[in-house]
Amino acid sequence: ANLAIALAQTGARVGLLDNDVYGPNIPLMFGLPGAQLQADGRAMPSVRQVEGKLIPIDRFGVKVFSIGFIYPAEMPLVWRGPMLHSAIRQFLSDVDWGDLDYLVIDMPPGTGDSQLSLAQATQGAMGIIVTTPQLVSMSDALKGLAAFEQLKIPVIGVIENMGPSIDPKTGTKTALFGEGGGERLAAMKHVPFLGSVPLDGMIRVGGDSGRPIVVADPAAPAAQRFAELARAVAARVSVLNFNTA
Repeated sequence: ANLAIALAQTGARVGLLDNDVYGPNIPLMFGLPGAQLQADGRAMPSVRQVEGKLIPIDRFGVKVFSIGFIYPAEMPLVWRGPMLHSAIRQFLSDVDWGDLDYLVIDMPPGTGDSQLSLAQATQGAMGIIVTTPQLVSMSDALKGLAAFEQLKIPVIGVIENMGPSIDPKTGTKTALFGEGGGERLAAMKHVPFLGSVPLDGMIRVGGDSGRPIVVADPAAPAAQRFAELARAVAARVSVLNFNTA
């Protein structure tokens, strides 16, 4: 959410697709209404459909679409691979994204059907690996990175989340989940390390309140870090596109 908004704040045209069909939380993070479950058990979508196209919701300069706009949060989705594949193709083709510079796709963790379906349904996809510093998270992120390599999806780089934070009053560094895990992972796989996002309670507050920190407090150190990450991602995408061309 913060990365997509930070990209939009640079002047880019950005879309955000919430592809975590089992736990769609992008509507919550953007303060957007989800689908509602009616008394008769049917779902009432919270997005419009015009001439067969679903219309994403524009929020904070980002065009947002989530399966949470179609299926209520209390309605569990028990889907197998073919249904996931069909849904992903529809999100890409049946949503009126318009002209975009970036379509940021929030994927579920792991190396399952969602990642495979995305690789099969798109051309020019690139991956960003997000890990927290500790070893248990790095091992999972390593599998995700290896899956992108196997699927021939270029990796933009590695971002470390919940990294060390510094108390602005005392200057004391706190590394609750360790330090340097993202950088070590990037070095192991010879991909760029894009940066570390500090563990900051205001990032959580922003996500829960529907006003991400890059909107709620753009001058905050954590928000500035997201701005730096957006610039690093944009630069890396340009390089990968140039090399591919």
